[in-house]
Amino acid sequence: MSDLNGITVHADCRHFRGDIPCRPNKAHGYVCQDCPSYAPVQQRVLLIKLGAIGDVIRTTPLLRRLRQEYPGCYITWLTLTPAILPQQEVDEILKFDFASALQLMARRFDIAINLDKEKEACALLLKVEAGRKFGYTLRETDGVPWPHNEQANHKFLTGVFDQLSLQNQKPYVQEIFELCGFDFRGEEYVFDTHDDKGYNWSALPTGRPRIGLNTGCGDRWTTRLWSDEKWVALITQLQQAGYVPVLLGGEAEDARNRRLHADTGAAYLGTFPLPQFINLLHQMDGIVTQVTMAMHISIALRKPTILMNNIFNPYEFDLYGRGQLVQPDKQCVCFYRGSCQLGTSCMEDLPAEKVLAAVQASVPV
Repeated sequence: MSDLNGITVHADCRHFRGDIPCRPNKAHGYVCQDCPSYAPVQQRVLLIKLGAIGDVIRTTPLLRRLRQEYPGCYITWLTLTPAILPQQEVDEILKFDFASALQLMARRFDIAINLDKEKEACALLLKVEAGRKFGYTLRETDGVPWPHNEQANHKFLTGVFDQLSLQNQKPYVQEIFELCGFDFRGEEYVFDTHDDKGYNWSALPTGRPRIGLNTGCGDRWTTRLWSDEKWVALITQLQQAGYVPVLLGGEAEDARNRRLHADTGAAYLGTFPLPQFINLLHQMDGIVTQVTMAMHISIALRKPTILMNNIFNPYEFDLYGRGQLVQPDKQCVCFYRGSCQLGTSCMEDLPAEKVLAAVQASVPV
């Protein structure tokens, strides 16, 4: 508590802004001296997780544990994609830029966590003032990302040696919990369904169960792609088994989804801004996807997720007991590679029947 010109100011309150009136003052006219909304911050936590979007989504289970371990904490999250975070669950969301980095280096935190090996993120953990630090920092001698604490060693090493990555049997969420000194207890994602936006989905087929088919995977690791012929086979089998397939994707998948719609009659509503796309996935009863952003969204929405994987370590993904992971019949030899060394991706050795069986086991008709 401070006193300025005889006026009480609770600068330690989680609502206090300093540059503009706080919400309780604006909404109710409360002042600090007798404010019923006064909520003193017990500890300040900085979480650095810049990108990509999917990795930001699957970091959100940490919010649950941080709130449990540090009651009354104030969480600041620095990221490249602020819109994907649950706005009501993070006290302060900052987009990574020069202005944000500058002000963070002028502040003091009780705990600072950096989960990214990007040098700019590591440099920020090095320079920010905090009582305890976890994750990755920057070695000042050579500018190399480096684990700040012993708990970060495991995930650091699996990221720099393919041999260790292949041997790893810990899901990503467990790894980042351990990096922060926590044991993982199955904490779920914290995510916004965007149901409050009032999106109209009257164009969706009324039959159930709806199975969302996310047909793309981005352009970094195209070895994950499944051919149109495989998608047509799966759609046909789903329809025959009593399911309602719904094609999903972004601009990169639009042409493909239009072709698949024309060939099979599977529903396709087009492309949407991210919040609306998330809410569209929320209308599904199950989702078939490769390792891509839609996979993370599906898990976050607690949907049965049928995950088609070939080039990544299958232990990395925790479906929380909902859905199944399916892989090609042929063993993949292109671990974390963007192009197939054998000329034809092993994803073509994943039969549609295998995916259908996973759907049937996860989402009964």
